[in-house]
Amino acid sequence: MTLSMSQPIQRAHCNGQPDVKAPQHVTAERLLLRRPTQSDASLIFARYASDPAVTRYLSWPRHQSIEQTYEFLSFSDSEWEAWPAGPYLIESRHSGLLLGSTGFKFSGPGEAETGYVLAGDAWHQGYATEALLALMTLCEPLGIRLAWAWCHHEHVASQRVLEKCDFQREQAPMHLLEFPNLGSSARQPVFKYARAF
Repeated sequence: MTLSMSQPIQRAHCNGQPDVKAPQHVTAERLLLRRPTQSDASLIFARYASDPAVTRYLSWPRHQSIEQTYEFLSFSDSEWEAWPAGPYLIESRHSGLLLGSTGFKFSGPGEAETGYVLAGDAWHQGYATEALLALMTLCEPLGIRLAWAWCHHEHVASQRVLEKCDFQREQAPMHLLEFPNLGSSARQPVFKYARAF
């Protein structure tokens, strides 16, 4: 995989402590990962956030209105301000089409949750694997020692993506999490996958 960053990892200093920031654009062979902006709201809403099939196994509720997408973008901005990185949008380098999103949600220094979502017409083309591998190249420079992800026990395609990206499934008993788009308030069994750096 060919990767490039349009800007290097930035190291600023705040109160004498190094503040490492991820590049806002990461280029893979077929994809561009970039920080979302408020102007992306309508595309995010239309391409994947409001799609029942796409959001089925996600831990966040399907967007019923564009206002929910703006709330996500405000959350994204706050993550990027507070932590070394946050959400990234996934675009086709060839066409510029928005394909989905990925990124980090930090649980503390050195640990971050990750995940991915792709529009339905971008499924089964290796984009999730390519995007996640590109994202993982940022872990060591950002000081991430452990990246992890939840995966619904029936979502086999997503489990395969994580395994291709060298995530290992935790051997402990499955956890239970809410999946708001499955039409039931019952907590669902999930696997926890992790990758150490």
